[in-house]
Amino acid sequence: MNAFKDLCAKPGTFYLPKPGEDMEKWAMVACDQYTAQKDKWEQADAAVGDAPSALRLIIPEAYLDESDVRVPKVQTAMTQYLDEGILTEAVRGMVLLERTTQSGPRLGLVMTVDLEAYDFAAGTQSLIRPTEGTIVARIPPRQKVRRGAKLELSHILLLCDDPERTVIEPVYAKRDGLRPLYDTPLLLNGGRARGWAVEDEETLNQISGALAALQERLPEGGILLAVGDGNHSLATAKAHWLEVKAGLSAEEQEAHPARFAMVELNNIYDDALIFEPIHRVIFDQTGEAVLSMLKDADLQPTSESPDLTVVTKSGDLSFRIGHALHALPVGTVQQLLDKVSGLNLDYVHGEDAVRDIVRKENAVGILLPPMPKSLLFPAVAKDGPLPRKTFSMGEANEKRYYMEARKIVKE
Repeated sequence: MNAFKDLCAKPGTFYLPKPGEDMEKWAMVACDQYTAQKDKWEQADAAVGDAPSALRLIIPEAYLDESDVRVPKVQTAMTQYLDEGILTEAVRGMVLLERTTQSGPRLGLVMTVDLEAYDFAAGTQSLIRPTEGTIVARIPPRQKVRRGAKLELSHILLLCDDPERTVIEPVYAKRDGLRPLYDTPLLLNGGRARGWAVEDEETLNQISGALAALQERLPEGGILLAVGDGNHSLATAKAHWLEVKAGLSAEEQEAHPARFAMVELNNIYDDALIFEPIHRVIFDQTGEAVLSMLKDADLQPTSESPDLTVVTKSGDLSFRIGHALHALPVGTVQQLLDKVSGLNLDYVHGEDAVRDIVRKENAVGILLPPMPKSLLFPAVAKDGPLPRKTFSMGEANEKRYYMEARKIVKE
């Protein structure tokens, strides 16, 4: 693997359930989805039953307040799955992934990245950078899970700016010559996932060469890999690595498994990679109160191409922003909501989910428009992270599902 020596992207050793396990029950949607819809997680739990499942190795964020009880159970399940041979080493290299959803087939490469090349601090010039602001307070609850865990599962999606399609697509073109790993439908209407092992030296060298070429063409201050989803999970991995690193010699630091994090790499130009807006839901407020919070935006009622739509039990109100505080509508909205202390605010993927919450709860929704994905890399390189929760790569059920696992402790 010397071809990757000077790159921040690396091959890894990945574990999957042993042959014969039910992969549909094994794979699970990302933990940061359905945060206000516990019924979705109850549905997943019922579908899994007693079968081995990635659901037993994660803590859905809807239940983060139960971390003290759930963390020991998660870590016990990790040990059990390894000791009983439920999880076995499946790949040394990378995993080619085809994920088919309502948006079409999306291609990815499961790999590891060097956390020394990632930073979420303001003004960072690191090769791997977040696209949104990192809320440091969200890291410690996640660290409870990673600290002491033998395994990581990952819903982190990284993006490369590869208009000529040189990194992932050539590997997919030769998929018939790769060893198949899984081909399974996914719970919660997640579509289908197919995976192949990428282990031969020729293909891995092809990937490393393409990534090196992208890096060589970067302008000053450019980004090689941008975090499209799961930034707080990557930030947690970084925080954990800094803890581990402090007790290691320089030689031990070089190859310690906690130095690396598992990710799925996507090409931003993938046709099935759709940027969806992340909407806001405000609990225990009236529509009038929410409009008052946004008054400094000088909202103008409109029936066409609104900058935002306020959703209440009694109906929708659509507006254009007359006084923009940010280049993006979501930036203006977020700045104004941030000024309201004690606001019970949630970030929700999907218009239907917003409407469902507003219908069932004492809540008001704010629907926001999507951001053109071609703006992502230049915007982040120029101005830093975008406003918090600006976009989502697809609906909740299109997110990366937990599938592969990787050891993060030294044997």
